[in-house]
Amino acid sequence: MAVECAQIRRHHRVGVKDIAGICLPTNVKFQSPAYSSVDNEETIEPYTTEKMSRVPGGYLALTECFEIMTVDFNNLEELKGLATKKPGKIGVPVIKEGLLDAIVVWFVLQLDDEHSLSTSPSEETCWEQAVYPVHDLADYWIKPEDHVMMEVSCQDCYLRIQGVSVFSSEHKMDVGKSFAKNKDLLSLGNEAELCSALANLQTSKPDAMEQTCVLESTEIALLNNIPYHEGFKMAMRKVLSSLTPEKSCQAMETHCQDSDMSCESGQNNSEQSASEPFYVLDVSEGFSLLPVIAGTLGQVKPYSSVEKDQHRITLDLISEANHFPKETLEFWLRHVEDESAVLQRPKSDKLWSIIILDVIEPSGLIQQEIMEKAAISRCLLQSGGKIFPQYVLMFGLLVESQTLVEESSVQGTARTLGLNIAPFINQFQVPIRVFLDLPSLPCTPLSEPVELLRLDLMTPYLNTSNSEVKVHICKSGQVTAIPFWYHMYLDDEIRLDTSSEVSHWKQAAVVLDTPVQVEVGEVLVLNVQHHKSNVSITVKR
Repeated sequence: MAVECAQIRRHHRVGVKDIAGICLPTNVKFQSPAYSSVDNEETIEPYTTEKMSRVPGGYLALTECFEIMTVDFNNLEELKGLATKKPGKIGVPVIKEGLLDAIVVWFVLQLDDEHSLSTSPSEETCWEQAVYPVHDLADYWIKPEDHVMMEVSCQDCYLRIQGVSVFSSEHKMDVGKSFAKNKDLLSLGNEAELCSALANLQTSKPDAMEQTCVLESTEIALLNNIPYHEGFKMAMRKVLSSLTPEKSCQAMETHCQDSDMSCESGQNNSEQSASEPFYVLDVSEGFSLLPVIAGTLGQVKPYSSVEKDQHRITLDLISEANHFPKETLEFWLRHVEDESAVLQRPKSDKLWSIIILDVIEPSGLIQQEIMEKAAISRCLLQSGGKIFPQYVLMFGLLVESQTLVEESSVQGTARTLGLNIAPFINQFQVPIRVFLDLPSLPCTPLSEPVELLRLDLMTPYLNTSNSEVKVHICKSGQVTAIPFWYHMYLDDEIRLDTSSEVSHWKQAAVVLDTPVQVEVGEVLVLNVQHHKSNVSITVKR
């Protein structure tokens, strides 16, 4: 079925044009790995997966459920034919208006004439559903009487849904709503549609250089996280201003002026003083726009640690569109001989004003060796320089969640036809569940959130590896898990919450081996240990 889903949208489409004053040019196209064609050189799954019944914010079905294909696994000739069968076209009427974000696919497994299994989101099942995000539509808004058209194939052992387009109720076909490739225009319905499409191509304004940048879904969600970028911009400005008290830190503010995203800077770089610049190093994992943002804050020499060539090209194009001189942004890995030793001085006689570290993984865990990196970074800062974040607070709460229990270990023999496999299988269970969406997790809170741990990156001597935390019970029940998340403080006033609705981070949870029965008014004591970036939480009896 076709769905509207804000969670899928923000993880697979960049929905902003201006990020903390940085304009994203029209000749840069961001894509998630789920967008790939049959002729792609790399073998990439053309879909992602979601537990749609638990997706944060829910979803809206825009069409009825429709059948994509039927496969008889007992018919060898039919299975062989899938590899050579041409893509089939499917048209589905729209029943509700909304934004076309994805096509969600599930399966009905017919075991025999009487028994079947369904992976539908409406079923209580262990399966997730396949999600095919929709890209490149000129207009994602669809309404009743429209038809969603798509091509379905299974030519390379992957079920692919491509060439999604919309037949509008107002026009026979709105060619601008198609995300088929140019070479697929020949598959349009008739000659009139083909001529119209070619005319649109000929009259469109060409870009100087088009760049497709493939980002992980968490990286796309990060670009859509405006508070994250605004927070870093404010924090960096405050640090740089404090380092130059005799003059305010002038920002080269950029402005998006028209639909072509032409930008101009409010301060010409030639007007900067000839004094030594401030050095800013961003060693975030993956694609990061923070070095470009740092470049707007006066006389700054920002360094990016991105590794992929396409990411570097993209950052160069963004810098160019925002009228940065080419020498403004540097790529740090080109300056270090050993990539494992990224934390070094910018020059033999210079130190960093700001070093940005990745403290929390997208999964919800603390990055490995982060305190070691912080210790090295602290020695590379100039007087008054800062590490971002400066410190991190870890929060958690006690919950009763049968879902987490059942998804973490085998429970008894009733569901395994009497076979006692739990003692063997449960030896391999992990103590911490990651990539959780706490707002949509089926659970009952038994306490208020409490601070569990503090990690200070600027003053590491304040950290403790072992602490006891008292938690007041506000609801009776069985404690089965302890979900946790973080507040990252860029300074004492600016913080980022990894559990917020716009966060690109997920949450994690410790699942207890044995549930603990608690009553209202009780106090439960937790032992929290932090050792080499690993956190363990146990209930003190």
